[in-house]
Amino acid sequence: MSAPTAAHGTPHTARNTRSIGHQVSAGIVGGLAGGLAFGALMAMMDMLPMIASLVGSTSAGVGFGVHLVISVLIGLGLTVLLGHTLSSYGRGAIVGLLYGALWWVLGPLLIMPLLMGMPVFTLDAPALWSLMGHLIYGLILGVAGVAALNRSR
Repeated sequence: MSAPTAAHGTPHTARNTRSIGHQVSAGIVGGLAGGLAFGALMAMMDMLPMIASLVGSTSAGVGFGVHLVISVLIGLGLTVLLGHTLSSYGRGAIVGLLYGALWWVLGPLLIMPLLMGMPVFTLDAPALWSLMGHLIYGLILGVAGVAALNRSR
C-alpha cells in the first residue's frame, strides 16, 4: 500500500508537513545550542577577540555575540535548506557533522582569512582546534534540529 498523498500528489510524511516557521525555529534553537558549546571552546582558546575584529572590535563579549549570530544563521541554513534530511537523531548527527566540516572549510579556512587579508587554507594547530569546534557545533546543531523539528509536529 502506498503512502497517503497530500493535495499536490506527493507522499504525505512528517518531513514535508513541517512549516517554514518550524524549520526557522529549529535553526534558531540548534544554532544557539551548537553556538554556545562552540563559543565556550572559542573562549577557552582566546579566539573571540579575533571574531570581534570582523566588526571592528577586540572585545571577547562582542566576539561571542558575533559568533552566536553567525551560529544562528548557519543553523538556519541547515534546517531551512536541508531540514528534510533530519529524519532521525542518527541522521541528524551525521548530517550535522558533515555540515560542521563544510563550514570549517568555508569559514575559518576560506572566508575569514579572505576578510582579514590572511592566507587561505592554512592548516595549523588553531585550524585543527577550529575543526573540532565546528564538528561539535554541527553535531549539536543536527541533533537539536531534529529534536526541535520533532516537537513541531
